[in-house]
Amino acid sequence: MTAHPTALIAEDEPLLREALAAMLRVVWPELQIVALARNGREAVKQFEEHRPDICFLDVHMPGLSGVEAAVHIGRRAHVVFVTAYDHYAVDAFSQGALDYLLKPVEAARLAETARRLKERLHALTPAVNTAQLLNQLTEQLAQMQRRASRDSLHWIKAQTGSTTRLIALDDVDYFRSDAKYTLVAWRDAGQPADAVVRIPLKELLDRIDRERFVQVHRSVVVNLHAIRLVKRHDNETAEILLKGRDEVLPVSRNYLHLFRQT
Repeated sequence: MTAHPTALIAEDEPLLREALAAMLRVVWPELQIVALARNGREAVKQFEEHRPDICFLDVHMPGLSGVEAAVHIGRRAHVVFVTAYDHYAVDAFSQGALDYLLKPVEAARLAETARRLKERLHALTPAVNTAQLLNQLTEQLAQMQRRASRDSLHWIKAQTGSTTRLIALDDVDYFRSDAKYTLVAWRDAGQPADAVVRIPLKELLDRIDRERFVQVHRSVVVNLHAIRLVKRHDNETAEILLKGRDEVLPVSRNYLHLFRQT
């Protein structure tokens, strides 16, 4: 293994991309991150330019998926997939003996992945990343996406008195848990609004787009596109300021790595 192995990170969401880079610098200081890609096509281009030893690829990226990028890379690098899907993805990746990380990435899990990668770098030849295996995984993930699309929420029904509103998920800024209910903060014709729905936050989490909505506190899930800035505190917590809203959302220490500065 070289003294300073190199890596590429491909993730279409800037906050998550920078968070993974920051975490890698902590758990594996010797690793040099030579490229940060915003999508699959950019990942392929930067791989050919930098030829990193390791590629961390988000599974679902616009234009070219992480799995499709991995097919192009083949056995020329060690590939680690990053995904927001849970048990379906675990089954797909573990059956193929491929490395994967679940979002939000946890430091302990990343450290374990780094340990395995160091062992594989000592072995010189990337393991298991064959074209046939990746093509099988592509089909498995396509089936998962179709299932997730079928089961996912696109609209939320909110009852206010005798009025029922249909709130588009795209208009939601954040969710906040309140026991068996959930506050939905959304935009009504561009203006801040909120409503309470009789759906527990945990149930909503299973049906919303985890590439866009991230949990930042045990009771708060926020739309990444609604964030204006993140203020970090000395006590390993932070707070989120939103675009066009006065509310301040808490970030607990368990989720602070999502916004760690590089």
